[in-house]
Formats: sequence, C-alpha cells, structure tokens
Amino acid sequence: MKNTRTTLARPLFCVALLVLAQVFSTAQTPSPSREIAVDNEYQTGAILWTQSSAEYRAIAYQTFALARLRLDQNLASHETRKRNDIRRDLQRPAVIVDADETVLDNSRFQAELVLRGLPYDPQAWRAWCQRAEAGAVPGAVDFLTYAARRGVKVFYITNRRQAEKAGTIANLQKLGFPSVNDETVLVREDGATASKESRREKVAARYRILLLVGDNLNDFSDDFAGKSIAERLVQVDRERAAFGTRFIVVPNPMYGDWENAVYENKSGLTEAEKRAHRRMALKGL
Repeated sequence: MKNTRTTLARPLFCVALLVLAQVFSTAQTPSPSREIAVDNEYQTGAILWTQSSAEYRAIAYQTFALARLRLDQNLASHETRKRNDIRRDLQRPAVIVDADETVLDNSRFQAELVLRGLPYDPQAWRAWCQRAEAGAVPGAVDFLTYAARRGVKVFYITNRRQAEKAGTIANLQKLGFPSVNDETVLVREDGATASKESRREKVAARYRILLLVGDNLNDFSDDFAGKSIAERLVQVDRERAAFGTRFIVVPNPMYGDWENAVYENKSGLTEAEKRAHRRMALKGL
C-alpha cells in the first residue's frame, strides 16, 4: 500500500507544480487591455489649460476682438474704394470659420479619452457629434453674430464627415451661431481628402472672403499641409503679413497638424514611437 501511495503521489505532485507555474506565469503577463491602452496622459495639461485657465478664455476673447476689428476695417476700406470708383466689387462679403476648436469646444470629448485611456475612435467621435453637446469657444458667437448683422455671410468649413453634418448643424444652432444651414456648413465629403481648398474656392467664386478663422494652419491654405516642423515655421514666416489681418488663429494646444509634424507626418506609429518623437522634438538646455 505504501508503494502504491508513493506511485500515485508523484504524478499528482507534478500536476500541482504545473498548475502553480501556470498561475504564476499568468500573473506576470500583462492583460490585453493594458497592452492596447493608449498613452495620452501627455495631453492632460493642454486639455486642463483649455478647460480651466482664465488665460485661454481671455485669449479667445482677444482673438475674436481682433477679428471684429479687421472685419470693420476691411468693410470700411472696401466702401471707400467703391466710392472712388477704383474698384467695383458687387460680391457679398463672407467670413469662413472652421468648426472644431475654432467655434466649437470639444475639450470634454478629449478629456474623456484621457480619463478612460482610449485612443481617438471615429465611431466615438461620430456619436459625440450626433449628441450636439460641444460648447462654444468664448467670443465666437458674438463675433459671428456681429458679422452677420453687418451683412457678412458666414460659412463653416469643417472636416467633419457627411454622417456628422446633421449633428453639427444642430449643435451650432443650439449655441446661437448665425447663418447655419445645409448650404453654409460645408463638411468633408466621403472619399475626399482632408484639404479644404476646393470648398474655400467654392465660396470664393460667389463671395468676397474677408477673413478665415481657424485653429489649424490648414484652415487657411494648403501651403501648410504635410510639412515638417521646420517647413511649417518657414511657411508662417513667409505668410506672416496675413496673420492678424486675413488669417485669424484660435489657440488649440490639444491636437492638430502641429502634432502630426512632431510625428513626421507618419501614420501607424506605436505609442512608444510617438513618445520618442515627442521627446526628440523638445528643445532643452
């Protein structure tokens, strides 16, 4: 009986060791959810600044105050030229604005991604747009309402998609923005590139564009698209006379083509590669 017990105990002991080894190995292996978690904690400061700082609010008001000043100057100058018969331009004046982070504040959506450790997801973004819950960037409604009262047509050129158009229109209308309808909200058509040039040209064919307002340099011209950090800086210097006169920039530190430039406009980078690009772009002592 003793030999029988020993013979049975040995395989049972081996099985127990294998089970313990498997449990230990599993405990040391990161869960799939941890492996796919996105590293977007670095955005926290930018989102907090947008949501919490009085400085952001002040700069937004300042930006649209400048836009109003330039609008008035442009309208007055045009009227003077017409009276002197130097140029007869019968086109109605227009202002083009971007939507996201220019007139619509989506910082709550950005914050939710950070709080949940999630990457940007087109379906989540579409659901957010359809909810029509974005806030208004400070000063935006007042400026565009003033422009509309002065007879200036307002166009909203956005890279939101066709499926997001109804929610965008509802959001803008709910916040009290003027001239919001199917004609004035120009979204990115399915299958089209991110370029807004053709839509800007469509407006320019019928209207005299006084100002373009955006948070991204691509909102003003395709000359800034797809360029490196250094090339974007050079292009801004080249067109510096337009900033504050024809191009009005709204601050957005949360995301944009500036970040794509940091990543050398490469897609499909891992989180580790993105982190390495961000650190390499920093300029220290």
